[in-house]
Amino acid sequence: MKKILLPLLAISLAAGNLCAQDTIKKTDSLQATETEALLTVIVKDFKEKMMAGEEVLFVAEKTGKTFSGVTAGDGTFKILVPEGDKYKVKYKSFTENKDYAPLDIPNMEGLVEFEFTIRVQELKKSYTLDNVFFDTGKSTLRPESFKELDELAEFLVNKKNIEIEIAGHTDNVGEDADNLKLSQDRSDAVKAYLKKKGVDEKRVTAKGYGETKPISTNETPEGRQKNRRTEVHILKS
Repeated sequence: MKKILLPLLAISLAAGNLCAQDTIKKTDSLQATETEALLTVIVKDFKEKMMAGEEVLFVAEKTGKTFSGVTAGDGTFKILVPEGDKYKVKYKSFTENKDYAPLDIPNMEGLVEFEFTIRVQELKKSYTLDNVFFDTGKSTLRPESFKELDELAEFLVNKKNIEIEIAGHTDNVGEDADNLKLSQDRSDAVKAYLKKKGVDEKRVTAKGYGETKPISTNETPEGRQKNRRTEVHILKS
């Protein structure tokens, strides 16, 4: 069997717009065939530590089909992908949306095995949930929030060592005490949603900051909109 080592990729955590995925075999007994290459995927962090529970996707340029796997405890997985195509590489996480240079799997004689290593850059410690919305003056999550929260929940379910804070913020319209309570209620609502999706509530801290931590002016509608936000802070990774 021909074994090919592919160049190391240094990438940052990414949450892609993902295609419908084909169900693929992921067993220790996988072997290359005359038409499918065996791809061994290795995921390491920036300190060279093997990373478990990491999902990597390969999207075929010709067919649009997506092949994916999740790393085991040793930071690796194996999949079969058809030869004679190029594959976009997507690292499925939550904090960014980025595609990477395509991986070329040519048609080759005999049985072929590829080894593909990804090095993941350091996880961002804080980011804003841009698509989480509430009813005006309430803590009721609007339906358009569910997609981003579902992605966050999946991220946390796959990475059981991560603990987070959900930080709620408001603008300065209204009474200070009311804004503080509203921000706490909204943070609690996000935590409750994550719990419903299978995230251990002990890993999620909900805290409302009211109007005390603005990131923009409260003198304009645009500034106040920026200040009304929900953030995720990584407490432990």
